[in-house]
Amino acid sequence: MERRTIGAAALAVGAVGLGCMPMSWAYSTSRQRGDESLRAVHRALDLGCSLLDTADMYGPFKNELLVGRVLKERRGDAFVSTKVGLLVGEQHIVANGRPGYVRRACDASLRRLQTDVIDLYQLHRADPEVPVEETWGAMAELVRAGKVRALGLSAVGARAGRRTGARLHDATIRQLERVQQVFPVSAVQAELSVWSPEALRALLPWCATRGVGFLAAMPLGNGFLTGTLTPGEGFEPDDPRARHPRFTAEMMAANQPVVAGLRRIAARHGDGVTPAQVALAWVLAQGGQVVPVPGAKRERWVAENAGAAALRLTERDLAEVGALPAALGSWD
Repeated sequence: MERRTIGAAALAVGAVGLGCMPMSWAYSTSRQRGDESLRAVHRALDLGCSLLDTADMYGPFKNELLVGRVLKERRGDAFVSTKVGLLVGEQHIVANGRPGYVRRACDASLRRLQTDVIDLYQLHRADPEVPVEETWGAMAELVRAGKVRALGLSAVGARAGRRTGARLHDATIRQLERVQQVFPVSAVQAELSVWSPEALRALLPWCATRGVGFLAAMPLGNGFLTGTLTPGEGFEPDDPRARHPRFTAEMMAANQPVVAGLRRIAARHGDGVTPAQVALAWVLAQGGQVVPVPGAKRERWVAENAGAAALRLTERDLAEVGALPAALGSWD
């Protein structure tokens, strides 16, 4: 399988990573099964999808504990990415970027992950009460202490730009410029998919010109681009898609042409090729430093996602994706 690198750290990862969040956070809790998720992580590593992306807030803590059970057996097969900076309360999520907290959180993540080093430590969100340089400086100390190999930054909340009219990733780029003066940024994580291509305009070019890796979050559009969701079917109350402006029955129906286009391209590539694989192959085609991180909690989906690394889209394919209608949401 093709190998890619994460930015200045020159650490190899698989062409398609595994987002572990759905295994214990955000999506329907009734469908979260520990043993099934463990098998999915092992399957990903078997297929060469070595990047495992998690965070201390997922669960909270449950996701790191799950990943840690796999790492205890297979640390050498994995590239481990986790995040710091968000605390989960009963009814809210708050940022905490105080240096002392960052140091304690890292030690706790190392224990849960059952490893002595984190390959990529990402700042989940900057704390508005703490200068981001102070938080990043504490993270840099962890690199110098040998507890972390490289640092990454997750994009500022992406939806805000739609409401304010600001360019979507301006705030993230400003943060990146600031922390880059303190310690090198090795990777940026942000949403990038066929129906959310905004990162192509400024954020991905910023990374490309500086040799910074790009982790493409939600590359399957929260599952919509797989073509397996039915408009009007509904979601469980604890599933964030139940409140997402693109997942109302009306908007899901309106966006079906996007999935239909992916299906047409998949059909040209032969039996067994799926819309999800086309969507992931499109993300991979955006640059050698781009690693899609689709969330999955079943072996079947992990194997399907991994297969996208071998799919090479033609110029015709890419042009057709580019000509697909823009996705609609209830904000439009």
